Amino acid sequence: MKILLINGSPNEEGCVNRALEEVCSELERNNIESEILWLGKEPMQDCIACFGCQFHGRCVYDDLVNETAERFDEFDGIIIGSPVYYGGANGRLTSFMDRFIFSIDKSKITGKFAASVVSCRRGGASGAFERLNQYFLMTNMHVVSSQYWNQVHGYTAEDVEKDLEGLQTMRTLAKNFAYLLNSQKAASESGIEKPEYEEITFTNFIDE
Repeated sequence: MKILLINGSPNEEGCVNRALEEVCSELERNNIESEILWLGKEPMQDCIACFGCQFHGRCVYDDLVNETAERFDEFDGIIIGSPVYYGGANGRLTSFMDRFIFSIDKSKITGKFAASVVSCRRGGASGAFERLNQYFLMTNMHVVSSQYWNQVHGYTAEDVEKDLEGLQTMRTLAKNFAYLLNSQKAASESGIEKPEYEEITFTNFIDE
């Protein structure tokens, strides 16, 4: 079993990475593999609502989004991490996730476990945290909880080392991930099948 962790911060070795590393260490102690993907510093293309992915099965912009989607069968879950900018997640990560979630074959993500992690100097963490979780709550993914909102505090990675509760929250998140992954595996082996979903019905709120 393996988890993909995405570091959406422009700082590869910053606070978000330190939080994700704590998760990875605990996953390893629970015999779960992990991989951290850093999105880098280059601009990330936004979704332009062209719907090309619905016809071609992949995003029209052939970059890290498509590379990650093509590999996603390797992973049993995903954790995304972002710094907090003005009370929300940063643009690079949300641009990536908008395109990733919309363009990927939904059979690759349905029923998998997911979580988000945020880092802030002082405030805004809960708003950013809730924003990121919406990607999973709207796509039949299972959001994994922890003992608190998944957040760490600090201006540098060294500051995060002092956030003992934040790091403990990351370890608890990893433990819950490991437990749920093993529970899902045991359920499958005992013959309990995943839900079969109806075809999605799309409606709007405008009267004809």
